[in-house]
Amino acid sequence: MKITSLILFFCLLCTTGFSQTLEEEKAAIAKTVHLYFEGMIERDRDKLDQAFDPSARLIGYRGDKFTVTPYEEWASGTARGAKRNPDDFKNHLIEIDIKGYTAVAKTELFWPGIYYYDFLTLIKIDGNWKIVHKTWYEKKR
Repeated sequence: MKITSLILFFCLLCTTGFSQTLEEEKAAIAKTVHLYFEGMIERDRDKLDQAFDPSARLIGYRGDKFTVTPYEEWASGTARGAKRNPDDFKNHLIEIDIKGYTAVAKTELFWPGIYYYDFLTLIKIDGNWKIVHKTWYEKKR
């Protein structure tokens, strides 16, 4: 009976530790995704660079045209211009799925005149979560 109790105790201890680690990883991923959101609204290249790996690709349709955009090209264009009014933009992190050092984050972005649905692939690189791929769908309001 004592051995069974000890085994159960250690199993619970390991499960609790894993759960906390998983929650910490989700919080770190959420931080990366929010840097992406803030970087777009504020047109802040530093925040975008913190969120994305330089080799990232952004893939989706602009209207009827299929596009594949290297991160550098997208970030340079996104960072140009005046800071946007954050009250006009509603960005939501919907879901995070983690498997080892990889993760997928599902987001919804409600921007003036358009909705974006992003699927972000992240990888943990040197202890930091980075977006390495973005696939999006856009829908006119």
